[in-house]
Amino acid sequence: MNSVIQKATRIIIKVGSSLVTNDGRGLDHAAIARWAAQIAGLRALGKEVVLVSSGAIAEGMLRLGFEQRPTDIHELQACAAVGQMGLAQIYETSFRAHQLGTAQVLLTHADLADRERYLNARSTLTTLLRLGVVPIINENDTVVTDEIKFGDNDTLGALVANLIEADALIILTDQQGLFSADPRKDPAAVLIQHGRAGDLALEAMAGGAGSSLGRGGMLTKILAAKRAAKSGAHTVIAYGREDNVLGRLASGEAIGTELAAQTGHLTARKQWMADHLHTAGQVVLDAGAVQKLSKEGKSLLPIGVVEVKGEFGRGAVITCVGADGAPVARGLSNYTSAETRRIMRKPSSEIESILGFVEGQELIHRDNLVLV
Repeated sequence: MNSVIQKATRIIIKVGSSLVTNDGRGLDHAAIARWAAQIAGLRALGKEVVLVSSGAIAEGMLRLGFEQRPTDIHELQACAAVGQMGLAQIYETSFRAHQLGTAQVLLTHADLADRERYLNARSTLTTLLRLGVVPIINENDTVVTDEIKFGDNDTLGALVANLIEADALIILTDQQGLFSADPRKDPAAVLIQHGRAGDLALEAMAGGAGSSLGRGGMLTKILAAKRAAKSGAHTVIAYGREDNVLGRLASGEAIGTELAAQTGHLTARKQWMADHLHTAGQVVLDAGAVQKLSKEGKSLLPIGVVEVKGEFGRGAVITCVGADGAPVARGLSNYTSAETRRIMRKPSSEIESILGFVEGQELIHRDNLVLV
């Protein structure tokens, strides 16, 4: 039995491009109608559901006459803008058949990187759920750039799970789940039915990108489960073409790969910091500082910083990395990048004499720092 979805009351469901389109030839209206029916079944069980759906660009390609996915960014954005009209229209029609309302919510990473916009997005989504509406979420591809994009809807689904503290994330794909090896190449590959989100061994098993339509492969799904687990959400990766897959998961049937979260919920502010895909800058730490942060739960002092990369202001979220460049933590800096360059490698007792003021003895206080 798989009780993760059975017990969950707030669920994020992500459906990939291959499950809502006709092999790239626009949206599959019959398939979307089936998803609406299944989600209506979950709503009848008292579950709150948010749907993260791909498909806008594929629909836009059809409407604009593109036979292949454009490589020009502005043509892609045009496809997204046109396709969003069709995506919203078919979802609204499909859910209305079950007396359910829908809402379109388009997000970029900039919406979640800004604290006020993050809280506004959270309030909007929780209000929609309270009102019985099914939010349909997608990345705002019409305005997004490489610097601020989520990269794939698996990541977006995980971030939304964190944003509204969902109990579970269901990633529906055109694969049965995570296998020990690529089943297309290795006949001895076996399905991994249960695992721990964040297990490095699972990341090693995951392969590259799958279909030409989507941007994510199995690795993005494993990493999405790891990210969702930071707020305590469990993840199920399942084959989207299984008959009534959502209803069967809700009844406790074991389908696909279940990746359990091992940690409890982070505080809201730390979750916001953890969810930054792009930060304002970086500080490189010496081995002692890495030890203090990762093993001893200490604050970051200026003396432990050996290099500052990028430009940032006071209160900006910055990334702390080790000498090898591997991320260690993220946190709110008490000092600007220019000030940090002046006080790095110096004891905290010298901050005032160097800068003429003290914002804090720490570059990042432990209360404003989260390990990654």
